[in-house]
Amino acid sequence: MRYTTKDGMIYRFIVASKNRGKLKEIQEILKDFPFEVLSMQDVGINIEIDECGVTFEENAMIKAREVHKKTGGIVMADDSGLEVDYLNGAPGIHSSRFAGEGASDEDRNNKLLNLLQGVPFEKRKARFVCAIAVILPDGKEFTVRGVCNGYIGFKPKGKNGFGYDPLFYLPEFNMTTAQMEPEEKHKISHRGKALELMVEELRKRLNIIVG
Repeated sequence: MRYTTKDGMIYRFIVASKNRGKLKEIQEILKDFPFEVLSMQDVGINIEIDECGVTFEENAMIKAREVHKKTGGIVMADDSGLEVDYLNGAPGIHSSRFAGEGASDEDRNNKLLNLLQGVPFEKRKARFVCAIAVILPDGKEFTVRGVCNGYIGFKPKGKNGFGYDPLFYLPEFNMTTAQMEPEEKHKISHRGKALELMVEELRKRLNIIVG
């Protein structure tokens, strides 16, 4: 199913992120919509944004506003992370910096496994959270949130995805999100759910129709 605008307009849709894995996922999910999905670098923005909020929503909006100041158009930013019940919700909004600045996905996953060493499966409940903030060409703003519930596995499995995907186990699928095919993952992932809510809001606000 493809979507279009009543006037056939293609919107420049800027993702306020430098994460190429995240950008690829967003481009895949939005491929049927009338958006030219671009990264910050694609439009010549290479600034560091201080994510000083205390919630995913606050951090997402901080990023969106900074980029929108320089570009206009439609700007989307997300802040996402992993919450582990046994760790009282950590790493949470600090997920990307969990193992320090410059750490790799492997470093972060290893730190998480070390903190959960000896913890039984039933106590390894976790969730991926994604908050998306959008600013429209007229300056209006909105946020949406998506959640995906699962468990932290005992060792990394799978080569797809990025971040904590190799450890995030979904019992109903008997696999990690890194073992899922991208299209399958997008249907159930925190980012996929948040993007679906975002798209529904954009359809209403921009008069996007099935076409």
